[in-house]
Amino acid sequence: MLEEVERWLARRSWSAADRPLDRILAAKRGAGTTVSVVLPALNEEATVGAIVATIRRELMTEAVPLVDELVVLDSGSTDRTAVVAAAAGARVVHRDEVLPRLSALPGKGEVLWRSLLVTEGDVVCFIDADLRDFSADFVSGIVGPLLTEPDVHFVKAMYDRPLGEAVGQGGRVTELVARPLLNLHWPQLAGFVQPLGGEYAARRSLLERLPFPVGYGVELGLLVDALHTVGLDALAQVDVGVRKHRHQDGRALGRMAAAIYRTAQLRLARGHLVRPALTQFERTPEGFVPRTYAVDTEERPPMAGIPEYAQRHAA
Repeated sequence: MLEEVERWLARRSWSAADRPLDRILAAKRGAGTTVSVVLPALNEEATVGAIVATIRRELMTEAVPLVDELVVLDSGSTDRTAVVAAAAGARVVHRDEVLPRLSALPGKGEVLWRSLLVTEGDVVCFIDADLRDFSADFVSGIVGPLLTEPDVHFVKAMYDRPLGEAVGQGGRVTELVARPLLNLHWPQLAGFVQPLGGEYAARRSLLERLPFPVGYGVELGLLVDALHTVGLDALAQVDVGVRKHRHQDGRALGRMAAAIYRTAQLRLARGHLVRPALTQFERTPEGFVPRTYAVDTEERPPMAGIPEYAQRHAA
């Protein structure tokens, strides 16, 4: 590990317990900073309500006014995600209602990018909507450094990721794809425990300058681009405990890995992909059948260049 990264780990890696809520709230009041929380959601009726309710109950009260805005960005759910989220107290916005002149592309990154247009906070915090046993520390932990440390611009959550009963065995794409890529090509980022984690917060002033890969590559893309935009010392991570969520099957992980590799490839060379597709095999009664899937090849430009955004956030 680079000596620079060792120093960064000692300086920019914290625990959620390092910043009590009263300290975070005092810093928020002093700076007049506003905080938006965004949950990208696709068919998450089983979990989204509990997450929203926890944030409302613990971080959006008169006594603890940490979160100013809580938005669930629905990515085209066919279940009761929107109804459950609204009933729990979130403002629900459908992906297709945002920037309708641009046809929406499928993918998580697309939803995160569009969320910048319908939120107002100086700090934007993204939380995945499939978390179980959700703790408000996931929000306060990663928002805290952005309120107390003026030179921090981007904060990732770190946590243990169990796979069933196996401790620390989740995050398979992280260990097999993302971590090797980062160590080999962006060794300054080798200190991030969960580089692909879906829980992170950043200053709007940074997010609006970054391109957003529309699919699974969004977390790696934002992390790499944040490094190049503001430098390693402006990035940080906070331990928030344990993350429990729904795990994908092996084929879905393969598609995720391909999208992440493609995102890395673009950032290494900004070159052309010869074949942006991935073929996998599925056993059927007739034998192994190839299934070919397109790899996400689209990225949305920095939001600061979108006219609607510029008008909304004009000084």
